Amino acid sequence: MFEKLIVAVAPNPSKHPLFNLKERLEMVRLVTQDLPNLEVTTFEGLLVDFVRRSGAHAVLRGLRAISDFEHEFQMALINRKLAETVETVFLMPSEEYSYLSSTIIKDVASHGGPLRDFVHPEVARRLQERIRSLKG
Repeated sequence: MFEKLIVAVAPNPSKHPLFNLKERLEMVRLVTQDLPNLEVTTFEGLLVDFVRRSGAHAVLRGLRAISDFEHEFQMALINRKLAETVETVFLMPSEEYSYLSSTIIKDVASHGGPLRDFVHPEVARRLQERIRSLKG
């Protein structure tokens, strides 16, 4: 679909992640290290400004469920208003992953459930370790 893909990890002040930006960046790099033509980076500020600075022309967003669509649709429209040349492309996940979210994964991990079918083994290890440290 694209010659190059940039995975941009960004802070979201409305969320409270278990891992800081640097840790999240490390994990994304770890699980994508074997993928060709892929760059992993961070940015702050408006997504469309980052896209333009990167020389990209499109934003790929995943839609798991109808609940994702409303927010993503609003964001796509505002991004289009801010940068007419930046297109948003929505992709659907495979059915086996369509129900997953970081909240669900954290819930499974916090109750000691197996993560092997959901995340990379190293991500699972780090998540379980972080949850143990938070529980004391």
